[in-house]
Amino acid sequence: MISKDYIILSPQGIHARPASALLKLTKTFKSSFSLKKEEKLIPLKSMLNILALGIKFGDTISVMIEGDDEEDAALAIDSFFMSYLKTSG
Repeated sequence: MISKDYIILSPQGIHARPASALLKLTKTFKSSFSLKKEEKLIPLKSMLNILALGIKFGDTISVMIEGDDEEDAALAIDSFFMSYLKTSG
């Protein structure tokens, strides 16, 4: 399993558009993905679950990836968060 932490620097945090794009990205891999904010942990399978976390500017989140292609998935997730959501990781 790979776990990556990100600080959200996008002023809008994670809203519907980036949540949708993130889900679309995760579906291109065989690995399973989870998202954690503080003590709340959700499987990355539903946009509503992501939005329910209320991820805002300055929040730290963790993405956990587990599966056969987890290393490739982690690189893609890094790229997504660094470009699309302007984060530091």
